[in-house]
Amino acid sequence: MKTQSINILGSTGSIGTQTLEVCRERGIKVNGISANSNIDLLERQAREFKVKFCHINNKELLSELKIRLKDTSVTVTGGEDGLCDFAVSGDADTLLTSVVGSVGLAPTVAGIKNKMKIALANKETLVAAGELVTAYKEKYGGEIIPVDSEHGAIFQALMGNDIKKVRRLILTASGGPFFGRNKAELKNVTKKDALKHPNWEMGAKITIDSATLMNKGFEVIEARWLFGITDIDVVVHRESVVHSMVEYEDRSVIAQMGVPSMKLPIQFALTYPEREESTVEPLDFKKYPRLTFYEPDLETFGCLRLALESMKKGGTMPLCLNAANEVAVEYFLKEKIGFTDIERTVEEMLTRHKSLTGLSLEDTLRLDRELKEETKKYLEELS
Repeated sequence: MKTQSINILGSTGSIGTQTLEVCRERGIKVNGISANSNIDLLERQAREFKVKFCHINNKELLSELKIRLKDTSVTVTGGEDGLCDFAVSGDADTLLTSVVGSVGLAPTVAGIKNKMKIALANKETLVAAGELVTAYKEKYGGEIIPVDSEHGAIFQALMGNDIKKVRRLILTASGGPFFGRNKAELKNVTKKDALKHPNWEMGAKITIDSATLMNKGFEVIEARWLFGITDIDVVVHRESVVHSMVEYEDRSVIAQMGVPSMKLPIQFALTYPEREESTVEPLDFKKYPRLTFYEPDLETFGCLRLALESMKKGGTMPLCLNAANEVAVEYFLKEKIGFTDIERTVEEMLTRHKSLTGLSLEDTLRLDRELKEETKKYLEELS
């Protein structure tokens, strides 16, 4: 169903701002927007799109946002505890979740229960609780359309085909800014180095995840739950033109291609099942005379290896993987730990963790908080 009205979680981030561009271009009604703390941009967005609901996670900024928007009819709310109510507010038929981390889990489930179309750009939701979210989707009959370029590509390559005839999924990875380096060369890379992604403009956290290849590990786990397929390979594709592929039993491989622009998967998620005109530049093959593909280096980029191992072990191992990584990346961005300490921290927390199964949503969220606190304690003891 094509989106008529949308609520956006994370409207001031990279995905959120590009989603608003698509809404502006396609005439899609923006019912509500939410952001963490960028109050200036949030106010401008609320005014331009004449939203009905505006939410800010930082409660300390709630009073100021109310004052700024007092001359409008916008309903202003705040705090992470209000995200679920915001997610299902008003007449929105679609919820775009583009917040960073496991904070997106509860509002995504709220949207599923409300039978909204979920345009999913928060991969941590399925990494942390893929089985649980899938169960809610099956129970309430919801629809999840992936916004990640890789999963959007697979979604399109599966259209019109029998999913039972799929042999494997092939996720492409850019390789990040440190492709070709060995582990010793990564020891002293800086935050500035790690934030220089070669192809994509993204938020800080996902850019670091791309540099460690943890992001690709997350995407493998996400693909497993989105498509119900466990045979998934990863190839490094430096040009980011082939967004991902599906191989069928007859050895035919269907790929979705395009310029490296998130507006392509965002627009398709909102207009699906229709294809509409886009402002994204067309793919000019003459600009890409050579497309390359490489095996990922699991020794140098051990975060991808840890993610693949966590998926195989199942239970709450992926939840632990995500929780430990969230904290470790936060500490790296604050320059409290080194780049290779991210992998070391995640591996240590996975070694300590005893996997559980059958958790409720409430128990999952509680365990997520506990794992993050445990990771912080470990890192503080190291420093």
